[in-house]
Amino acid sequence: MNPDELRENLVGAWRLVSYRATAVDDGEVVEPFGPRPQGLITYTPSGHMSAQIMRPLRPRFRRGRLEEGLPEELAAAAVGYLAYGGTYEVPEDDLVVHHVEVSLFPNWVGTALTRVAARDGGTLRLSLREPALIWGTLRTGVLVWERV
Repeated sequence: MNPDELRENLVGAWRLVSYRATAVDDGEVVEPFGPRPQGLITYTPSGHMSAQIMRPLRPRFRRGRLEEGLPEELAAAAVGYLAYGGTYEVPEDDLVVHHVEVSLFPNWVGTALTRVAARDGGTLRLSLREPALIWGTLRTGVLVWERV
């Protein structure tokens, strides 16, 4: 699929089905957000995107307000959630680049996250272009999404 076709096919909302990361050295597979992660990724026709991923059943705060969260509650909430947004481009047939403008993880702001994109029927598979450190080990990561 050429870049224009891929861009057209990305537009819309997608629900996360799975996120698995495989160790480069020994093939160990981990699921960073558990066996049933929850998430949404949205691509707009105007070139904007937003991604949200979370571990289900995260513990609720004792008090009902975010700003009243205890340090350990805030830390647990952040560890179980990943969110970022910005713009995107499709520079090549199978690549999508997310230009991060806002992110729960501040180090990603101002960076570009490149993913290998593959469509198969109603699913979208986004893979890391290069292995990355995930849980302290160099791993390849694959996220599978289904159209909402």
